[in-house]
Amino acid sequence: MTLTIDEAIARVPQWGNATDLKASPLAGGITNTNFRIEVNGKNFVLRIPGADTELLGIVRSAECAVSKAAGEIGIGPEIFYVIKPEGYLVTSFIEGHLPSIEELGQPGNIRRVADTISRIHEMAPISERFSPFRVVEDSAEIARRFNVDFPDNFGWLIKQMNAAETALLKSPFTPRLCHNDLLNANFLDDGQIRVLDWEYAGMGDPVFDLANFSVHHEFTDEQDRWLLECYFGEVTGANWARIKLLKVISDFREGMWAMVQIGISKLDFDFRGYADKYFARTTQGKEGEEWQLWLKDVCLNNKA
Repeated sequence: MTLTIDEAIARVPQWGNATDLKASPLAGGITNTNFRIEVNGKNFVLRIPGADTELLGIVRSAECAVSKAAGEIGIGPEIFYVIKPEGYLVTSFIEGHLPSIEELGQPGNIRRVADTISRIHEMAPISERFSPFRVVEDSAEIARRFNVDFPDNFGWLIKQMNAAETALLKSPFTPRLCHNDLLNANFLDDGQIRVLDWEYAGMGDPVFDLANFSVHHEFTDEQDRWLLECYFGEVTGANWARIKLLKVISDFREGMWAMVQIGISKLDFDFRGYADKYFARTTQGKEGEEWQLWLKDVCLNNKA
């Protein structure tokens, strides 16, 4: 059962004797409800997860562990308290600003984000794994349980996804701890790049993080080349094909995430429109001539 904001606040022992406490909702967020809590002149963020979010593949214990580690090295906000067993997080409030999509697409900021992503990938491994391909399959199963309507070309989208996974497996990667949800709302800049919301953290393909960041920030080919150069030190045919394929897969995963939300979410948000947007983008990506070239390039580069 989801706690009310008052119930959640009452569960934080450090706030039991607070004489000056005020809670105010924070804008944004289409999975959880977030509050700014001012306590005796200090500011915190309390997040109350939406209902049934475990169906989105979120493991709260893993999220708490990674959030704590990220806070300790300054990548994310510091953890102040975890409300158990629900796994509600109380974190420090970072006095920074949300960079716009255009701002994060500037060369200097791409470099800063690439450096931050590299630091994420150097963090200690965890037991949780993340594969966008398995997320799509699991989400489809859950969406069917809730009788959610699928796009007419869903079978074709799955066929193309399977072709991409087969090609990518011919050029294997070393799993690293990845964030896996680098949309614009999950960045803050207070003089350094901070990353929020570690709900989907898990061991996965490092290039998926790059692709996910890129596609959510509408990067051009020129920006993708710079991102790869910042992260790898060079652009090769292999990493170029990989990031391009995974950008399309990232959009597919996003559309399927919305399909589950259609079935389970109680938030006032147009998840159907959100899903349709990302399915249209996925279809466009998989229909293009470049899609077939990327599939071949990933395989050929492995043989070279």
